[in-house]
Amino acid sequence: QVQLVESGGGLVQAGGSLRLSCAASGLTFSLHSMGWFRQAPGKERNYVAAITWGGDGTVYADSVKGRFTISRDNAKNTVYLQMNDLNPEDTADYYCVAYPGTYVRAYSDPKSVIAWGQGTQVTVSS
Repeated sequence: QVQLVESGGGLVQAGGSLRLSCAASGLTFSLHSMGWFRQAPGKERNYVAAITWGGDGTVYADSVKGRFTISRDNAKNTVYLQMNDLNPEDTADYYCVAYPGTYVRAYSDPKSVIAWGQGTQVTVSS
């Protein structure tokens, strides 16, 4: 059974930074692309970023490009999301996701995801 456990969320002022971590188990981590989604209160869940199994490819939603960086450590079965220059619009629950160990049709499509974490809350105050 795949388990994804996020940590690192919290309250931060606008302009600040946070680093989210996601520890994965129950899968051969190094064979799977990983990613992050987020869901703001009252809104649908949206794609944030993804990273290929080897870490050599990353993609981002336009809303976070240039501010967020996704990375991974395959030796630790962990994926990270470094979030800089945060603004109140980044307030959301952030979810770590795993993609199939084969072809991923669209990283931004929730239907491409095979496992979700429980989420970690990020609140950015103005």
